[in-house]
Amino acid sequence: MRKVWVLSALVILFLLSPTVLAEKHTIRIGVLVDLSGDLSTYGKDINNTLAIAKDRINEYFEKHNLPYQVEFIVEDTQVNPTRALELTQDLYSKGIRLIIGPMGSGEVANIKDFVTSNKIIIISPSSTALPQIIGFAKPSDKKYIFRFVGTDDLQTDAIASELKDVGIKAVVIIYRDNAWGRGLYECIKPKLEKEGIVIGKVIPYPDQIPTDWSPYITNAENAVNDLIKKYGPDKVAVVAFSYEEIFSMMAQADQNSVLFKVLWFGSDGNAKSDKVSEVCGKVEKVGMYSTLFSSKGKAYEDLVKEYRKRGYGDHPYQYALNAYDAAWVLALSYVEVINKTGKYDPDVMAETIPIVTEKYSKGEYGVYPVSGYIKLNEWNDRASGDYAIWYVNKNCKWDLAGVWKFETKTIEWKHKPSVTVTTATTTAVYTTTPTTKKTPGFEGILAVAGILAVAYIVRRRA
Repeated sequence: MRKVWVLSALVILFLLSPTVLAEKHTIRIGVLVDLSGDLSTYGKDINNTLAIAKDRINEYFEKHNLPYQVEFIVEDTQVNPTRALELTQDLYSKGIRLIIGPMGSGEVANIKDFVTSNKIIIISPSSTALPQIIGFAKPSDKKYIFRFVGTDDLQTDAIASELKDVGIKAVVIIYRDNAWGRGLYECIKPKLEKEGIVIGKVIPYPDQIPTDWSPYITNAENAVNDLIKKYGPDKVAVVAFSYEEIFSMMAQADQNSVLFKVLWFGSDGNAKSDKVSEVCGKVEKVGMYSTLFSSKGKAYEDLVKEYRKRGYGDHPYQYALNAYDAAWVLALSYVEVINKTGKYDPDVMAETIPIVTEKYSKGEYGVYPVSGYIKLNEWNDRASGDYAIWYVNKNCKWDLAGVWKFETKTIEWKHKPSVTVTTATTTAVYTTTPTTKKTPGFEGILAVAGILAVAYIVRRRA
């Protein structure tokens, strides 16, 4: 009988323990990423990295006896603005009020009204268009929309610096005609004009990607040819504001196209894309020097170890790092709001996120960001950061060409761009490094010496 009483007492004590009484509350976070469209390389990477974030955040809650756990509901937007809105509405109908994503600026522009009117908090890891370009008139309009990546004002500074450093005099610009691509073009246009770089032709293509690229290829070839006649192939470049579909365009262009006789400069939409493997023999000729927001923090190496351990690859891309930190900020902010108000309040959440972001960046929660210090501006956008410049090397692999430094607005080159031009009889390599020329005085001395030698031989024979 005594044994039964003791056992009963232990059961009662267990049931009354704080761990059991404190039922865990699930923080449900929607994830809008591209898993099958033109940004799928990066979307799949975000999905993998958030799997690590989920485990790490839940371990943190367990360790600190916090009655919470996170759950991610992942949806594939296919980087389609209409689909992004439909999925946002579906997540809202399921009671989800926090979202990581979407990835594209066109998607953010298309969901902003629904998000704002319903007070849904979103943090995009990769939308970079300036706020005004995607429809925001003032910072308060963007109260619930955060972005943990540098905007295109910074990125176009970096791209303009590339073109200037390389000595480019004229460009053909190809861009995807959505809020993101159009925004990049509008942002860089005055900067190129200021540097005296001529925009010879602007070629937009529809957001609904064409299957037949031939009209755009012909248009670009004619424009590049016209510029080469005036400036020479080493002074002309193609600038592509595209997602991964730009490599489909390259695949359809002829191997001997003039497009592969000048340098190409890309952006964060195609940097480090796995799809370069589909155009080997072409893309390495032009380099595809592409800028990508680059910022890494104290916790980066630890994340890389876990990423490799799980077999996801060598390391996560920058957008995945931004998404990982977004997950932590949303989870920590949610807990602070509950502690402060006793319930979830979206307006308090919007006010809390910048505060938590700063505390998280400083390591005040005992964990550090993987993407480095996150400073938000009045638009709730990341306001600082460097840009890595990636290029496709002769082995058809992405390699680091240099880094544009935010503080100095200059590029630290490891591999400065050059272009190889093949003609029917010669192959010339054009680089940005001046060649050493003989001085006119030295050439004159050689000429005089030659004349004297001939005169001496003639005199001896006489």
